[in-house]
Amino acid sequence: MLTILGFVMIATFLVLIMMKKMSPMAALILIPALFCVLVGKGAHLGAYVLKGVGDLAPTAAMLMFAIIYFGVMIDVGLFDPVVRGILRFCKADPVRIVVGTALLAAIVSLDGDGSTTFMITVSALYPLYRRLKMSLVVMTGVAATANGVMNTVPWGGPTARAATALKLDAGDIFVPMVPALATGLVAVFLLAYVLGRRERKRLGLLTLDGARTATERAVPEPTAGEPVLAGAGGGFGARVRTSVFRTVSIRTGKGRGATAGGGGGTAHAGTGATATEPAPADDFQGLDPHRPTLRPKLYWFNAALTVALLVLLVLQTLPIPVLFLLGAALALTVNFPHMADQKARIAAHAENVLNVSGMVFAAAVFTGVLTGTGMVEHMARWLVDGIPDGLGPHMGLVTGVLSIPLTYFMSNDGFYFGIVPILAEAGAAHGVGALEIARASLVGQALHMSSPLVPAVYVLVGMAKVEFGDHTRFTVKWAALTSLVVLAAGLLYGII
Repeated sequence: MLTILGFVMIATFLVLIMMKKMSPMAALILIPALFCVLVGKGAHLGAYVLKGVGDLAPTAAMLMFAIIYFGVMIDVGLFDPVVRGILRFCKADPVRIVVGTALLAAIVSLDGDGSTTFMITVSALYPLYRRLKMSLVVMTGVAATANGVMNTVPWGGPTARAATALKLDAGDIFVPMVPALATGLVAVFLLAYVLGRRERKRLGLLTLDGARTATERAVPEPTAGEPVLAGAGGGFGARVRTSVFRTVSIRTGKGRGATAGGGGGTAHAGTGATATEPAPADDFQGLDPHRPTLRPKLYWFNAALTVALLVLLVLQTLPIPVLFLLGAALALTVNFPHMADQKARIAAHAENVLNVSGMVFAAAVFTGVLTGTGMVEHMARWLVDGIPDGLGPHMGLVTGVLSIPLTYFMSNDGFYFGIVPILAEAGAAHGVGALEIARASLVGQALHMSSPLVPAVYVLVGMAKVEFGDHTRFTVKWAALTSLVVLAAGLLYGII
């Protein structure tokens, strides 16, 4: 019964948020509370929730101060050169922009922390996506999938957990998996290329500095199965200026002669009507190079502080929440020595902090009930017991396949400390070594990073202003496919 109710609870949650019948925060709290009562353990709900909150409190603290730290770094201009560099590479080409998204997310993911990756990636690319009216779920989907593949570095969570659970060396697990993970990363870049081509076809060819396009394309309406959260584009020849980006010509087939000024001016629609400056939602301003929060004289201090923070994070010198707590306090004090300015910076990022922290504690209710009632254990046992004896010698393959759904529906702690040892025992009975099981357990991480139980994904969708249900509906199929590519490569190369 607990097995069935566990699967029904997860399915109910996913259906309600993807159909937008409930907000993710409300669903994470109310649905597990209801199912806790249904299994006859309503009297223990408080204990389950407090246990979940206690387990996730360090994560909430880390995200809270990480948002403040990187928010301050964005305010003071640390990432402005990155934005300009990306623009020079992308040249308003949707294919280059989406591939650049995958590249940036993969590089930043080397720090082993998903929230850091998403904050930097979205901060750098959101203005460009919004300005060119590209789909924001493409950005979140590609970034999450790239981070999922790179999240397997030894100093990241999954490999370290697998090594701890099975008493193995993290290097022995990770190094042989590099060819398979590299193949998975190539698959992410190929996916980014395909999605970029689709965006180019939808929007038409976009050029910089007013260069004319060779063709004109109408912008089709997005299909119901592939949500597009940005507008479809303006009239033919629309010229756009922002505070950061150079003049951009956006050419589609929806009209002629539309011109928009980035600074005050008017916009002339293709029909000949005259309108005022577009609304902020359609005329998003990038990072203003003249904003008062810039600290050019402290640029190298801030760069050194950020590098030092990331190095200490990789070396695990101190717990991650403590590192970001100290970093945020130091960044605020040095860059904004006046109390009023510090309060203003904290207030500016308070919305993101509240949204993400709230989602983490809401997820604590879900994980607390799922674990406390025993549902997750019964679900895992049911799956493992259902493995036919004939598949015993192929437990590496079985582990890789199971890791894809299980790491999506479970936390990494629950999977690596609860399920992987069971799979290793089953494998040992058929002569399959623990190292092979550990390597195979990393396969599902590309999908795991979009799980509703991963706090970092709420940083991603929150900063990108994307509904979690839309992100889930768009990303799950691509991330699952990427995980299967990693698994197939591991089998092909004889790693698994």
